[in-house]
Parts: sequence; C-alpha cells; structure tokens
Amino acid sequence: MTTLRPFTCDDLFKFNNVNFDPLTETYGLSFYTQYLAKWPEYFQLAESPSGQIMGYIMGKVEGHLDNWHGHVTALTVSPDYRRLGLAALLMNFLEDISEKKRAYFVDLFVRKSNQVAINMYKNLGYIIYRTILEYYSGDQDEDAYDMRKALSRDVNKKSVIPYTQPINIRDLRRQTHHQHQQQQSLE
Repeated sequence: MTTLRPFTCDDLFKFNNVNFDPLTETYGLSFYTQYLAKWPEYFQLAESPSGQIMGYIMGKVEGHLDNWHGHVTALTVSPDYRRLGLAALLMNFLEDISEKKRAYFVDLFVRKSNQVAINMYKNLGYIIYRTILEYYSGDQDEDAYDMRKALSRDVNKKSVIPYTQPINIRDLRRQTHHQHQQQQSLE
C-alpha cells in the first residue's frame, strides 16, 4: 500500500533514486528547502510500505487575482514504480490543495520532447496553453509547453483559453516579475 505524506528535510538525503531519469529536473539543496519552508503542503511524496520513496511532487501557489494558481514545479516517479497511477495520485493531491487555496487553475511546464508526460497530463485533463521558447537551457535549448487545467473557481474556463503564438522565455520572466510586484503591493 502506498502512503502519501509530507516531504521532510530528512527525505532530501533519500530521494536521489527518484531523480535519475534524464527528463527529471533536479535542483540544488537550497531550492528544495525553500519550497519546504514556503509551501510545505505542496511538497508531498509517495512512500512504499518498506519506506522507499516511490515519487514526489513539489509545487507552490502564486499569482494575482484571476491568475492565482497552483504550479507543479516537479513531479517524478521512480522507474520501478511507474505505470501504477502514482503520478495521477500526486497530481490529484496538488490539485485538491490548489482548490482549497481557491486557485483558478493549475499549471506546469514540460519539455516538448517528453511525449509520455504530455500524454499523461492530457489524460489528467490538462491542455497545452502555450509554447515557451527555449525554456529549458543546456547543450541544446528546448522549448516547453505550459500546460493548464482549470479548477472549479474558473467557472468560465478563461485560464485555459490557449495562446496561439509562442512566448519567449524573457517575456515570460518579465510577465511573472510584473505579476509578483502586483501581488506584493497588495500584501
């Protein structure tokens, strides 16, 4: 039986087996601890009966007004535990938390080349909202899809009306920075 539980600082030293997939984004220790401190309810893991980490989800809630949303920063399942529905279980958990936080939608970014993940997200009700050019940097920059799923607060589903034109990563960062400033001015 799988147990979902909050991710803890101790788990940071035990979850590397889950991060071996080349399509899994990994981050520095300070990035993970920042999420643990600021959005602990959005950082959950799936654990086997023997205590092995099967997968985890890391996210946050952010935005302003009708852009208030849950965001999936990372979702990964160990290769040994794939095709068991764990990713769907973790996604449903994050969506439920976002509903409780009165978010309008949940979004995530996924590599355009990761067709397995794209299909899974589509099966969970996500749509391709827009393309972000050169979102993933590396030896070869890669575009990302910004995928979204409207939540119950978005009655008219405005948050999932797709953009037809791709957006540049610099424009996305400017847009995000502007929204962050608006949010801080209200606090």
